[in-house]
Amino acid sequence: MKPAGGATLAAVTAEILRYAAFTDDPRRGNPAGVVLDATGLSAEEMQGIAAEVGYSESAFVIPADGPLATRYFSPQAEVDFCGHATIALAVAWADRDGPGPLALDTAAGRIDVDVVTTPSGSVATLRSVPTHTQPASEEDLTALLSTLGWARSDLADGYPPHVAFGGVHHPVLAVRTRERLADLEYDYDALLALMTERGWTTVQLFWVEDAHTIHARDPFPVGGVVEDPATGAAAAALGGYLRDLGLVSEPTRIRIIQGEDMGRRSELLVDVDPDDPTVRVSGGAVRIPTGA
Repeated sequence: MKPAGGATLAAVTAEILRYAAFTDDPRRGNPAGVVLDATGLSAEEMQGIAAEVGYSESAFVIPADGPLATRYFSPQAEVDFCGHATIALAVAWADRDGPGPLALDTAAGRIDVDVVTTPSGSVATLRSVPTHTQPASEEDLTALLSTLGWARSDLADGYPPHVAFGGVHHPVLAVRTRERLADLEYDYDALLALMTERGWTTVQLFWVEDAHTIHARDPFPVGGVVEDPATGAAAAALGGYLRDLGLVSEPTRIRIIQGEDMGRRSELLVDVDPDDPTVRVSGGAVRIPTGA
C-alpha cells in the first residue's frame, strides 16, 4: 500500500521501529509499529505506514512540551486507543531517552505511562482512562454468539456478558472451558459487520483459570486481522468489568495470558483497585530485529 499522494513508504522519512509488546521475546507477544517522531506526517501517510508494516496496530507520536500527541492505526483504520502499541512506544522511548514517566494525549483521553528497568528488560505500565461497563443487550449477544458459532451453554456462570470500555469498547464473554476458548473459528465477515455497526474494537473472550489468572483471545476483524495476540485496551476494560461487577473486592493483580493459541504467547499484568476508576496494565516490550 502507498501513502496518500502516490508516495511510497520509502519516501517517508520518519523512522519506523518494530517492537513486540507484553513479552521479552521478539518471536512472541504482539508486534507493533512505532514512530517516535511523526511530525509532518498526514493521517493518510500514517495509515499507509500502518498498512505496509502490517501489524495489528502502529503508534505515531508527535513530540510536544506537554503530553505527547499520539495516534494509533490498524492496517485498515485509525483507532482511538491501543494498549499494546502504547507499551511498545513507551519502551521504545525509554530505549532512546531512558526510563521514566510519559504522558500521552490520545483520542480516548490522557494516558500516563511509566517505564522501569528490570533484570529481564524494560517494563511499561499504563494507566487507563476511567473504565465503565454495561450489560450486553439480548440482540447483541444473540448476534455475537451466532458469528462465533457458540451456544449460550458455552458461557460461564457468574460472568454476565457485557460491553466494557477501557479507552475503546469491547464485548466481554467468559467461556466455561479452556477447550471452548481454544476452538475458535468465527465468521470473519459477519463479525466484521457486527463490530463495525456497534463500534466495537475487539471482542474479549476469556476463561478464568483461578482468581489471579485469566486466558483470553481477541478477534479483531475491524483492524484487518483475524486475532490480536495481546490487547492492552481490552485488558483494561476487563479489569474495570471485574471491578464494577464486584468480582474484585481488594487491590488485585491479575495475569492475562493471551496469544498462546496462535503461537505468540503474551502476558499482561492488570492491577485493579475497587476504589480506582482507572486500571493499570503492565508488560515488557522488546525490539524486533531488522528482517525478523
